[in-house]
Amino acid sequence: MSDAAFEFGIVCEAPADQKAACGLADRVLLEEVDWITHKNLEDYRKWRGATMGADFLGWGSVGKEFQTAGLKGVFGRFDGRPGAPDAHAARRALLLMAASARCPDAVVLMRDSDAEPERRIGLEQARDEWKGPFPVIIGLAEAKRECWVLNGFDPRNKEEEKRLDGERQRLSLHPVLEAHLLDPSTRGSKKDVKRVLEALIPKDEDPKRVRECACLEETPLATLSARGVDTGLTAYIQEVRDRLVPIFKGNPGPASGRHGS
Repeated sequence: MSDAAFEFGIVCEAPADQKAACGLADRVLLEEVDWITHKNLEDYRKWRGATMGADFLGWGSVGKEFQTAGLKGVFGRFDGRPGAPDAHAARRALLLMAASARCPDAVVLMRDSDAEPERRIGLEQARDEWKGPFPVIIGLAEAKRECWVLNGFDPRNKEEEKRLDGERQRLSLHPVLEAHLLDPSTRGSKKDVKRVLEALIPKDEDPKRVRECACLEETPLATLSARGVDTGLTAYIQEVRDRLVPIFKGNPGPASGRHGS
């Protein structure tokens, strides 16, 4: 069992999404909670999936894990309306988290919109109906997590400045400030967000993704918030402030409280 004071569940698609969502949330906690520091952060929070030892609960495995756990009650409407994309999956994920050996103190639902704005509606439907023992934080990247990384890209040297200028000319837009206009689905296209990120931070130069991670780990939160209005990054940072930070200040925040110890 974790020795951390609080355990937070994370539902996402891949390890890179887990690292981005949890890393950003940690940065907000470090900024907002006076007594939390880099040295003692692990004492106060642990990120996990729905089962012991899992770093996150994958969206692709929610259905199977839900069935294996023998849980029920995922069908039906949301406040009288049909579920939008991801609404039922999010409902299952929250029920799975609540049924785990130790119920988490909060859950983050991290998702790429993939240019489907209805996904936010679906995630919000699941949260709005949730009456469980923990608050729910939504992180929806418009349209991919890579857009958040681009929001945090600041050239470190002349070579990176050259790459950024080249992409600005190629795209006829600023890939850092207008990342939401990039293409989330057409692989290899001029505006393919993954291609653009690779052009700025070549994988052969960053095999362990240290430079890529630095875009979200080192760029000031104020800068990320200013740039990320249209990519969902600003909204996620604010969600963490509104719904996760209050757990450490004796106030469960909006939309449900944490369970008792």
